[in-house]
Amino acid sequence: MLSPNLILLYVEDPTGSAAFYTGLLGREPVASFPTYVAFQLENGLTFSLWSTGARDFVSSGSGHRSEVAFMVKDDIEVERLYAEWRSKGITIEQELKTAVFGRTFVALDPDGHRLRVCRPDD
Repeated sequence: MLSPNLILLYVEDPTGSAAFYTGLLGREPVASFPTYVAFQLENGLTFSLWSTGARDFVSSGSGHRSEVAFMVKDDIEVERLYAEWRSKGITIEQELKTAVFGRTFVALDPDGHRLRVCRPDD
């Protein structure tokens, strides 16, 4: 069975985005180049940042039509991260609210990628 094991975000400034995600994820990158940075996560997923200015970068798409979601154990953890991220000055696009699936909020990274925090569905 084929399983996705890499999330790749297009960014304007890989170094700046790497600093943002190092603080957010609480870990250093496993690979870092001027146009590409990769983080290895405990669940086996690789989370990477690729410069839109890289020589080999090609994309005909535009805008952010997806989210990177962080599912945490419960509503208390959602609320704790909301307070922590706000205190760090991370831009909040969607304030803390209760959706059909539970407590959630959406933050933005430096390139405007949507970062949702929520709990798993009941």
